[in-house]
Amino acid sequence: MPQRLQVEIAHLKDQILSLGSEVEDRVRRAVRSIHKMDLSLAEDIIQEDIHIDEMEVDLEEECLKILALHQPLAGDLRLIIAILKINNDLERIGDLAVNIAERARALIPYTPFEFPFDFATMSEHTQEMLRKSLDALVHLEADTAYWVCSEDQVVDDINREMYRITQQQVKEDPDRIEYLTHLMGVSRHLERIADHATNISEDIIYLIQGDIVRHHTTEFHPLSGNAPDRTSHE
Repeated sequence: MPQRLQVEIAHLKDQILSLGSEVEDRVRRAVRSIHKMDLSLAEDIIQEDIHIDEMEVDLEEECLKILALHQPLAGDLRLIIAILKINNDLERIGDLAVNIAERARALIPYTPFEFPFDFATMSEHTQEMLRKSLDALVHLEADTAYWVCSEDQVVDDINREMYRITQQQVKEDPDRIEYLTHLMGVSRHLERIADHATNISEDIIYLIQGDIVRHHTTEFHPLSGNAPDRTSHE
């Protein structure tokens, strides 16, 4: 690899890890704004959204510049493609953190309130999936990425149950429809964050193994014994 390309790719890695750290912190604080009904924290998260957007644009421009100037091949090309896709997912997670903060702001007039679904489990599991997906990126660990993909169903199931409960409660108490809609929005935003963490993990598997595993991560999970025999893709 030419020295200049090596330096620029190292900078790309630093940028994506920095963005990941910022987004992970944003999600943690958004969840806390719901737990604590903290209006000040929610407003801070909403106002800070522009910073994540700027980081995402800067990283995309760096990737495109490297592609245009160096025309990388093999592993280098795969890395840049993966970073471009992960970059987009992280920006979307940042947007969803803002959405959660906006729900916190809307829910404050209803304080105190009760969650009609397992918010603690859902929020903790979603944050763990995001953290593990970033760990997999830092350490290039395919098994960790596969774990994230396998755990997405847990969050999906809680979100599905939330919709069922909401439908039932709206029928029983239609005066609470606005309140329940906001809670349903929180559940949906967390479910989408888990989806994006899964997307990130699928891109990491592609980066490490060269396999596109969308729609069949279980089939190719190395622990299942079904993983194809791999040699170098370089």
